[in-house]
Amino acid sequence: MKNNVYKKLNKTFNKVIILLVILLGVYFVKHFYESYGFIDNNTEQTNISENNLLEIYFFDVGQADSILIKEDNKNILIDAGNNEDGENLVNYLKDELNISSLDMLVGTHPHEDHIGGLDNVINELDIKEILLPDVTTTTKTFEEVIDAIDKKNYKITIPKIDEEYNIGNMNFKVLYTGVNESDLNASSIVIKLNYFNTNYLFMGDAPTKVEKEILNKDIESDVLKIGHHGSNYSTSQDFLDKVNPKYAIISVGLNNIYKHPSSKVIDKLNKKNIEIYETDKDGTIKLTSDGENINFVKLDTNIDG
Repeated sequence: MKNNVYKKLNKTFNKVIILLVILLGVYFVKHFYESYGFIDNNTEQTNISENNLLEIYFFDVGQADSILIKEDNKNILIDAGNNEDGENLVNYLKDELNISSLDMLVGTHPHEDHIGGLDNVINELDIKEILLPDVTTTTKTFEEVIDAIDKKNYKITIPKIDEEYNIGNMNFKVLYTGVNESDLNASSIVIKLNYFNTNYLFMGDAPTKVEKEILNKDIESDVLKIGHHGSNYSTSQDFLDKVNPKYAIISVGLNNIYKHPSSKVIDKLNKKNIEIYETDKDGTIKLTSDGENINFVKLDTNIDG
């Protein structure tokens, strides 16, 4: 009787030993393959970065602003150039980029060189959300934008300071928006975009007094879209030091009457060894990022009407 019990225990023990040997063997084989790169534990993260590449187009719309931000099938447009740029911009979005809808449309402030083409965009594309500051003006351009919004029964979202929006893998934070109808530039919607380990700051036409308002915020960014086309009224030294960008984008018209960008602003950027791109010299600028690295391409594309 005892011998039978011992035999059963011995068989069970042997099975346990064999199972442990197999498990240890699998572990060491897996470890070997990982050590020599045959198995990549980061495959999932790599696929995320490759499939959701961030693209930002700083369109050449002359002495005006228009910026498209896209990731996968998510599209955000910030401003739409002058009145005469609207049709060209819509055609480029639809025909060249195959974009028929926007997740967000932002009019930073109601000056014609920023909202001029908004009515064309609103009329021709499907839009989920429209952001405008809480200011109005009596210009025909502004009225055309409001009429286009009413015609399609869209609602206007007036963003609040520090409000955040998450679209795809992109996080947008409104750092500032004003209500000063006597100084529309100072009412610009200022947005910071975070995409994985990269950050982008879009200043609209915000002047130095707005820069002071946001100095105490987290404004450090890899890319700075320079405010007010590079005029002397923006890009103060304290602000530039706090943002500490690697790259600066200036949306500006060739040989414009305002002589933008200011030589003083260019000097500030050069002294900090910031890489500068200008739409008057470089045309439409396309930025791409995988969330770690940032690359630029100059496109032979002129949206300026």
